[in-house]
This record gives sequence, C-alpha cells and structure tokens, in this order.
Amino acid sequence: MTDQQYEVRVDGRLSERAQQAFGGYEDVRIVPAPAETVLYVAVTDEAHLQGILALLANLHLQVVSMKRIPELPR
Repeated sequence: MTDQQYEVRVDGRLSERAQQAFGGYEDVRIVPAPAETVLYVAVTDEAHLQGILALLANLHLQVVSMKRIPELPR
C-alpha cells in the first residue's frame, strides 16, 4: 500500500488536545464540518493507517465513515 488517500469523518469537533495529538502527522489535514470533523490523510502503508486508527481510538473519537479518495483536496 503506497500513497493512498483517505477521508475519515469523526463524530463531533476535535478538542485542542486531539488536534495536537495529530501534530506529529504532517500528512493529516483536519477540517471542521457541521456536527463532525473530517480528516484527510495520505497513507504510506498498512502500519501507517493502523497507527492513525489507533490514535483515533485512543482519543475516544467515533469514526463515522472512512473512504478511499482519488486525491487529497487542496
């Protein structure tokens, strides 16, 4: 798995703490949306994807949807 892009939607808005937790991921873009938060993620391999999902779980964020997208929005 290389260079795959995902759109991950989580329930609610990310707290400042949760946003800071993603600070180590320069390939994650966080976009607030009504009633949820959208994360755009460029994933390099399966371990990278699992790491992001584990971080979401550790932050107690509920994933509403996750889908692969052809490219990250600008």
